[in-house]
Amino acid sequence: MTTPLANAMRPQTLDEVVGQPHLLGEKGILPAVVRSGALPNLIFYGPSGVGKTTVARIIAGAAGRRLHRLNGTTASTADIKEVIAELDTLSGRAGLVLYLDEIQYLNKKQQQTLLEFIEDGSITLIASTTENPYFYIYNAILSRSTVLEFKPVSAAEVRPVVDRAFVEMGRIHGVDFAIEPEVADYVAAACGGDVRKAINTVEMLGIGALPEGRVTLESARLLAQRSSMRYDRDGDAHYDILSAFQKSIRGSDENAALHYLARLLEAGDLISACRRLMVIACEDIGLAYPQAIAVVKACVDMANQLGLPEAALPLGDAVVLLCTAPKSNSGALGIWAAMADVKAGNYGDIPDHLKDSHYAGAKKLGRGQGYKYAHDYPGHYVRQQYLPDNIKDKVYYRFGENKTEQAAAAYRKRLLESTKD
Repeated sequence: MTTPLANAMRPQTLDEVVGQPHLLGEKGILPAVVRSGALPNLIFYGPSGVGKTTVARIIAGAAGRRLHRLNGTTASTADIKEVIAELDTLSGRAGLVLYLDEIQYLNKKQQQTLLEFIEDGSITLIASTTENPYFYIYNAILSRSTVLEFKPVSAAEVRPVVDRAFVEMGRIHGVDFAIEPEVADYVAAACGGDVRKAINTVEMLGIGALPEGRVTLESARLLAQRSSMRYDRDGDAHYDILSAFQKSIRGSDENAALHYLARLLEAGDLISACRRLMVIACEDIGLAYPQAIAVVKACVDMANQLGLPEAALPLGDAVVLLCTAPKSNSGALGIWAAMADVKAGNYGDIPDHLKDSHYAGAKKLGRGQGYKYAHDYPGHYVRQQYLPDNIKDKVYYRFGENKTEQAAAAYRKRLLESTKD
């Protein structure tokens, strides 16, 4: 059986692992763990293909402990109990290391099965996950483990690996590959920080180039197309992009906002982009430029009628408009404060003069009595109480400092002054 190139090139020491300088550098925690000989419970969190499994194998080997591997996608409770049963054997007396890949797929009961043995130290857990562990892993296990985040590997760090992979492919097949300029750079950049994906791409390029050994940029583009996108509509990447998108618009950085919009659209997520733009128009621009809400809604409608890829045109316009518009969240703060009061039960009976009076018997109940119709008064305004008695002086909305809201504040002030007793 032929060994996959990625397995053949798997690092044997931490020094050979590409990327993760914050964990594997001179002052990183993991080299210190290897030097100490001690092995704590660890949870590796990060995208696929960045070295989590490799690092787990290396540090377990350095500690001289027996390593068991299970994958959360296929492991059953019986598999976990089989590992636990080995603790009573000669090979398990010194304790075991369990590497549990994709731990997020284990249910709570399966995770709890391990807890007793993790707590007494007979099993040391090294788990990896591509999902946020604080959402998916049982709190009792989290509290007994150290979470280490693995980052996507930069294109500059992947590039030497791509070169070595081509050399290794040449050695395996006895071919001196003729590689067009920019191929290695393209593969390194297009694989989105996933070292394993970059090596697999080289392997496919090499096989596809046999027997002549000519590797073209065109073939690299065909194999690596869209592979740089790490995106799952239910995963962290989805929410991270949306968060960065909104914060970039709120911060008036149209270049960053256009970048994150492009990532959403390249992933085909038109719905999330449109929905978030409408939220931003109301939450972050709001009353400073209220026309933006109508403009963004028109752009969103047009985008949904056009579909991708042309939908990018009106959405791009909407992004630039929002980034360059004045900002205010006064309306959002107002409704959030009002909703918080209602949820907390801080409300009272509606004043009688505001209640519906369009039915027989309403007058006997005092409904609508004393209500003043604002349009009958100068400036279409009259002073009267609208909030319930117990919160009659509550203030939810405060005028923002922008030109539009200050103009409204001045108008309100004139009305109040004109109706003084």
